[in-house]
Amino acid sequence: MAASILVQQSVNCFICNHQKLGKKLKNELAGTKPNLTAKCRSSRRIGDIKARAVVDTFETAASPAAFPFFQTESQQADTPASKLELADPEFYKMGFVRSMRAYGVEFREGPNGFGVYASKDIEPTRRAKVIMEIPLELMLTISQKTPWMFFPDIIPVGHPIFEIINSTHPETDWDLRMACLLLYAFDHDKNFWQLYGDFLPSVEECTSLLLATEADLKELHDENLASTMRKEKARALEFWEKNWHSAMPLKVKRLARDPERFIWAVSMAQTRHINFQIRVGSLVQDANMFAPYADMLNHSCQPNCFFHWRFRDRMFEVMTNAGQRIKMGEEMTINYMSGQRNDVLMQRYGFSSPSNPWDVLPFSGNARIHLDSFLSIFNISGSHEDYYHNGDSFVDGAVLAAARTLPTWSEGDIPPVPSLEIKAVKTLQEECHQILARYSTTSKQDKHILDSTPEMSWTREAAIKYRLHRKLFVEKVIEALDIYQDRILF
Repeated sequence: MAASILVQQSVNCFICNHQKLGKKLKNELAGTKPNLTAKCRSSRRIGDIKARAVVDTFETAASPAAFPFFQTESQQADTPASKLELADPEFYKMGFVRSMRAYGVEFREGPNGFGVYASKDIEPTRRAKVIMEIPLELMLTISQKTPWMFFPDIIPVGHPIFEIINSTHPETDWDLRMACLLLYAFDHDKNFWQLYGDFLPSVEECTSLLLATEADLKELHDENLASTMRKEKARALEFWEKNWHSAMPLKVKRLARDPERFIWAVSMAQTRHINFQIRVGSLVQDANMFAPYADMLNHSCQPNCFFHWRFRDRMFEVMTNAGQRIKMGEEMTINYMSGQRNDVLMQRYGFSSPSNPWDVLPFSGNARIHLDSFLSIFNISGSHEDYYHNGDSFVDGAVLAAARTLPTWSEGDIPPVPSLEIKAVKTLQEECHQILARYSTTSKQDKHILDSTPEMSWTREAAIKYRLHRKLFVEKVIEALDIYQDRILF
């Protein structure tokens, strides 16, 4: 009993001394912190350039990490996200954004831009779990059809920007309307979007092909896609020249004094917008929305999150998939456009993937392989629209795309004739080699260009990656057909 009392007294004494030390340290730092905060704010670059994380050395000194005795195992864990720079995690609690909430996630900046990462393990649940809530009043929102509905309501009645928006076509010019609204929000004093502009990529950091030069478009090695982007850029330029002429008042001209500024705004609208049906009172409308912080979620063909609109209180939510476990440091992702090929993703967002499960190959011959045999070899299950795989590390989205795009035949369980099946496989492989031969470079040469030219523009890098991902996809199909020949059971 006496021993336990002595232990308790020593523990209480240690905790008491630690509390006094903490209070003393806090009081000593209280006088210096406001000056440091002002210094940090003045060092943040305002405009279209991404804000960099600012490290408060005094807060770090007073944090639990400064006392190893109180560190937990989770704080010391090294994850892929921990190697990235925090994107000012307290920013979403400041000023205009007090009604925005984030649960168990953190915003980090990597070499390819911002991303959202789990700050703790997320256990699988029966229902989808909310990780982010963004109110309608915080988002840039415009309805797709007249009468136009704007949020936030910052444009005064009679402003010339209304005439510009009314001149757009309701069905096709949604990106032009959103660009006008975004530019006005940047120009409006005491507006949240003047602060959030720090988190948007600048002209130099944007991968949208609207900002690509003619030389960049040639690097695609895809004339159809290059032609489409030329027409899209010409449409945006024509709209700017029509509405930003010398006779327009200054309050309109200053929004986009040069065409590059307007095209950048259009690229932001295209790459970061969300289509949703919203209800305000009894009125239900389809709308284009620019949701801050949710736009930091990156794309994946196998996402762990999805978007949801809560009608009751006009709240936009980011939710995790039900039953899916997410580890601390793992990136939170969504699917931008389900069921779309790489050329469509490249046209809208400026990126592609070598394992896009919806990419296709233009086979022109009569050769066909047995579908059921191909699926069973790679343990692919499900219907044609919902293929999935289990267990084989070789199988990815590219192999699923091969199962969809390869010419096949299926007559129940009738086994293929071995000689005919091998002949069909070799014919399809030959067509794949012909597709690769049409390119002026190989995949190895493309990788060398990317590795040896670190200072190239983001649009040129995206264009080279697009043609590289196309070649890697074709090579994956060739390899899959080789494995099919080796493993097939006759």
